[in-house]
Amino acid sequence: MAKLLIAEDDHGVRLLVERALRLEGHEVIAVEDGEIALEVLVEHDGAFDLVLSDIRMPAMTGIELAHAAAARWPGLPIQLMTGYAEQKEAAEDLAAIILGVIEKPFSIAEIRRHVGRVLATARPGHRRDGRAERFCA
Repeated sequence: MAKLLIAEDDHGVRLLVERALRLEGHEVIAVEDGEIALEVLVEHDGAFDLVLSDIRMPAMTGIELAHAAAARWPGLPIQLMTGYAEQKEAAEDLAAIILGVIEKPFSIAEIRRHVGRVLATARPGHRRDGRAERFCA
């Protein structure tokens, strides 16, 4: 299965998402802030199949995390989540570096289905080591 990094400051949501995705067989690392998520990414040299991050977090937002991660690991799939419409609109400017934004609240079944679809259609050229592959015609 996939190796996933979750960044979510709400303990209950973080635990729900982590458990739901572990039960699907995924390897999950869950942290409470974007700064910690970036540290984990550096520690693992971006070797995740998906980063799933809340947008609104206290020290480093999901948007800041997406920019930092995409700069270092351009092929790394990043999915944001939010419960705020204005934050979803702010994330629309990130279309080149994120896969999209999932709206909260969501059920366990919804997050499982969503992550499954995202992993099935992850950006072409993404490698497990977090580096983008280059294809030549």
